[in-house]
Amino acid sequence: MNRQVETPGGLPWSQPQVYEIRFKGHLNRRRAQMFEGLEMVQGPDGETVLTGPVIDQAALHGILSRIRDLGVPLLSVKRVEQDEAKTERGVRDAADD
Repeated sequence: MNRQVETPGGLPWSQPQVYEIRFKGHLNRRRAQMFEGLEMVQGPDGETVLTGPVIDQAALHGILSRIRDLGVPLLSVKRVEQDEAKTERGVRDAADD
């Protein structure tokens, strides 16, 4: 039985989906390595935003479990379109200049 798994938006998990995961708190360099492969922005408001491709639901749950294990409050999880993620990254990059 070959059943294709869908994302919450009804899209197939045939390719990685880009997620934006926001939580309260900042991480030191050692703990930040737990999220290698995801872009991490630590804002002045005390929030951290992780953005990047997630290959499937198991990987998404793994990321959320690591956040839970850190004991920091999870604020939001949002699937974003590839173009939206690139645009938001460009705005953040320009703000860093």
